[in-house]
Amino acid sequence: MAKSKDTPAESAAEPEAPQPAAGAEQMRQTVQVDDSKAIACYANFCRVTGTPEEVILDLGLNTQPFGTPTEPIAISQRITLNYYTAKRMLAALQLTVQRHEAAFGVLETDVQRRVRPMTRPA
Repeated sequence: MAKSKDTPAESAAEPEAPQPAAGAEQMRQTVQVDDSKAIACYANFCRVTGTPEEVILDLGLNTQPFGTPTEPIAISQRITLNYYTAKRMLAALQLTVQRHEAAFGVLETDVQRRVRPMTRPA
């Protein structure tokens, strides 16, 4: 089984342990992860749907990132989660993005605010 270091996303998803007594060394839980069969893919599109019991994440590649796509977006991965796992994932992702923004600045998700108008030479 391959071991993986505890990432911020994994540590946020762990259940909170009771606080140790004063002076006692805090024990940190680690989760062993076997990622030998994991398939890595890139996605710049995510659609979230669900049922009363599950959350469904469809991930894919949008080759037309500006405006409304004229071609269908090919979904390459579908992840189905129960709501408990989805809530833990939400917390882990939120913590990860907060740490990234603290280090590198706020991420603007509105593409119109990110694009700077080009100035024409006089």
